Amino acid sequence: MASKENSIVSFFQWLTPRFHLLDDLDKPGTIESVQKGGELVGSNLWTLIFAIFIASIGLNVNSTAVIIGAMLISPLMGPIVGVGFAAATNDFDQLKRFLRTLSVATIVSIITSFVYFSLSPISEAQSELLARTTPTIYDALIALFGGATGIIANTRKEKGTAIAGVAIATALMPPLCTAGFGLSQGNLQFFFGAIYLYLINSIFIAIATFIFVRYMDFPKVDWGLYKERENKVKLYLSLFAFIVIIPSVFTAYQIVRSSFFKGKAEEFIRKEIITEGRRVLEKNIVYGTKPKLEITLLGTKIDPTQEEEIKNKMKYYAMEGTELVLHQDLSTTGLDKLKFEILSEIYQNQMDLGKLNTELIAKELRIFFPNLVSASFAKTKKFDMNENLYKDTNLFDSEWKKLPSKDDMDKLEAYIQLRSGERDIELVTRLKANPKP
Repeated sequence: MASKENSIVSFFQWLTPRFHLLDDLDKPGTIESVQKGGELVGSNLWTLIFAIFIASIGLNVNSTAVIIGAMLISPLMGPIVGVGFAAATNDFDQLKRFLRTLSVATIVSIITSFVYFSLSPISEAQSELLARTTPTIYDALIALFGGATGIIANTRKEKGTAIAGVAIATALMPPLCTAGFGLSQGNLQFFFGAIYLYLINSIFIAIATFIFVRYMDFPKVDWGLYKERENKVKLYLSLFAFIVIIPSVFTAYQIVRSSFFKGKAEEFIRKEIITEGRRVLEKNIVYGTKPKLEITLLGTKIDPTQEEEIKNKMKYYAMEGTELVLHQDLSTTGLDKLKFEILSEIYQNQMDLGKLNTELIAKELRIFFPNLVSASFAKTKKFDMNENLYKDTNLFDSEWKKLPSKDDMDKLEAYIQLRSGERDIELVTRLKANPKP
């Protein structure tokens, strides 16, 4: 027993030093680095402006690589870390200086992005931009851990590459660019959502800096008779951080609930709706005060008795109170009904012909056309504008590593005609898209 206890003690004695943060601490170097990072003049200011332009372009064209590049060269982390450092060392004068610097950097960034988006011919909000309009508690956690990583790396004698990673993870630039976009488009929801995200990131980076600077026992400014003032400053900062984080907690809760609901809805569709001979053409999953699941089906219809049974099963997927709407005949207008019948016929033909022909000729096609990636063959209909009617046709849809030449296209058409026994062939060829990095 004593041997076991000694082993546990020895283990913790071995483990504890590995968590020490004071061994390679560089206090003078850190103080000097923080002071320099809080200066936004000359080259630092121009670097910020150019970085904002780069990030705005990246958001505008939806390029993740460009946005990451902008975050790497941005000097925004400096004044934010300075705010946390000054608060931790009770340096009220420096705190005011860093706050002024941060305010100037924020205003310059928003103006720069506003100018760019006002001049840009692309006014559509891309996915990278939309992602910066709904902050959650997770953004606060990223900023907190990112700020902790940043100040730990900044206080070492060997700085390493962690600070660059923190700049990417905490993502200070994109929200400011999104705020500028919101102003240029007159969209206040975008503007305030992005500013809120930027505020969360900044506050929790500063909080993480405050905590670790206090833990590493950097020298503090002696407030003397103004000790009460120091306590008030701490109280105000704590209250401000708490108030700011409340909306993000609610937003994160809603996102988690929505994600859970959509996951259950997908599971419900996969297990209860989709069967052999029936497929989902379109689905609309709505989460909110009145959840709704709207599905458009192709193939075998669901009769009223089956529909009632399916609705009763929704409770097993945590979807009580969700309205289920099934579109099976689309008979609201003659045109909608015609479209549905055509699509149903196409689907059934694809089921029958796809198995019969595509599997049979796939290996032969790969021998003759090595650049062919995938293909499908199906009977379908096309609308003849001149005769104002639908005509039967045969569609061969193919995806290629390299698009075929005209000669290859003629050979492919002749080959499909021979193997399928059909004369009227519609060839569709497209280049396989490369996945985004």
